[in-house]
Amino acid sequence: MLQGFKEFITRGNVIDLAVAVVIGAAFTAVVNAIVGGLINPLIGLLFNAESLNTAAIVQIGSAKFTFGAVLGAIISFLAVALVVYLVFVLPMNKYRERQEAKIAAGEPTDEPPSETQLLEQIRDLLAEQRGAASGRHTDEV
Repeated sequence: MLQGFKEFITRGNVIDLAVAVVIGAAFTAVVNAIVGGLINPLIGLLFNAESLNTAAIVQIGSAKFTFGAVLGAIISFLAVALVVYLVFVLPMNKYRERQEAKIAAGEPTDEPPSETQLLEQIRDLLAEQRGAASGRHTDEV
């Protein structure tokens, strides 16, 4: 049981996920500060309010609808999504495209071969050895 747990914890993807969660939490604080300190006040000016939380409030009877707070949450989400796309997704996609272009052109890449590629190479080498061994055997007979 402990061996299985040790293997699970030492897998690269678990550690990568933990790092991503920690960085994501810290990054969220930065984006929230930008949205709360810059974007919300600018939009609040349009609604003549201090912030989006106090903007566009509609009260019907005893129900109070805070459309400004919803708009602020949507803007915050879009800001986080945009920054994540520009900082992480777009550069990674460009990197992968360059690597695939290198592979297609037959150039050596910076990445080691995948397990599948290594297994294919081993298969091809074994097939060559079998072919060479069977060819030598028929020459001797």
